[in-house]
Amino acid sequence: MVSTKKDPVLAVLSLSGGNDGLNTIIPRNNGLYRDARPTLAVSDDQLLPINDDLGFHATMGPLKKYWDEGKLAIFLGVGYPNSSYSHFRSMDIWHTCEPDTQGSEGWLGRVIKDLDPTSGNVLTGVNFGRGLPRALAKDGVPVASVGDLETYGLLTGIEGTDQRSEALDVFGRMYSPAIGRGAVMDYIRNTGTDALKGADILATAPNMYTSNVEYSSTSVGQYMKNIAQTHLADFGTRVLYTTSPYNGFDTHANEAALHAGLWSDVSATIDTFMTDLRDHDASDNVTLLFFSEFGRRIVDNGSGTDHGAAGVAFAVGEHVKGGLYGEYPSLELGSQEEGGNLKFNLDFRSIYTTLLEDWFSLDAKAVIGSSHEKVNFL
Repeated sequence: MVSTKKDPVLAVLSLSGGNDGLNTIIPRNNGLYRDARPTLAVSDDQLLPINDDLGFHATMGPLKKYWDEGKLAIFLGVGYPNSSYSHFRSMDIWHTCEPDTQGSEGWLGRVIKDLDPTSGNVLTGVNFGRGLPRALAKDGVPVASVGDLETYGLLTGIEGTDQRSEALDVFGRMYSPAIGRGAVMDYIRNTGTDALKGADILATAPNMYTSNVEYSSTSVGQYMKNIAQTHLADFGTRVLYTTSPYNGFDTHANEAALHAGLWSDVSATIDTFMTDLRDHDASDNVTLLFFSEFGRRIVDNGSGTDHGAAGVAFAVGEHVKGGLYGEYPSLELGSQEEGGNLKFNLDFRSIYTTLLEDWFSLDAKAVIGSSHEKVNFL
């Protein structure tokens, strides 16, 4: 178990669309890589060396700083059995930890319940972005979902308990034909009112925030700023979640330019976020996990890459033991997954297991529903 000054906090950045792991952590001396990607292979002079075999994409300089500090973990060959190439299904698997069945509860929803069994703090879990990721969903667990913290308000323009309750009842009637009135109304009544309380509290965070750093104006930049503002406001939030713009990493075409721009933004934003927390002496108890739902095919399509299997993921933080975890998947034809994809060798649930046991001191099997060997990056 890791010891921190304050209660440990997990921040999560989901990179929506299926990040191309091969062009993120690049097998720099692998001829098969260059043969498979005549259009998209990154030349050795356009990457940042990790070791003799691997390198970062050139736009990831701000992240390499944390690698050099020993604070960045790189997870190679991340995936799960029987890979799905559907964005929705694959992300759902990451959210629920259930690759074989359709899960209804999110792993972080269970975490929030374990950390705050009585829902004494309506801000134990907060999401920044539209909707509520299934990772955070669990019946009876209130999670505030924020579109823009600067102008935030979930029904906050409606004053008075009675009026807000009436508005929630309207939402319930809207959704009940699809899901069933009882289930919807129970969920909204149990969690909606608490989420509204959280909205009112969160609205105070920007006014309490001062900083010497400037976040980018992109969605990722502003959501990560919101995460920092909420953490620094000391609301007792333990789980902070956000997602990059929908399917932004789905680089079927024009990948070279798009992928470079995406990682330029993500890398700079994560550096800004960590610098912000360090400037406020508030980074000791934060670990940031960032991942994508799957990788891309080995062979390029002439302009981009199509949906694949194994990918890469990362964790950064003061207590992270920097290093490479898992093995880089083989590009040999006989070692590929069906369809010309990289085979996974590191189950994403092993990463979760480490976070649950060594960061939060929780029973990982009870949250995930199965046992997985830890990855000792904490």
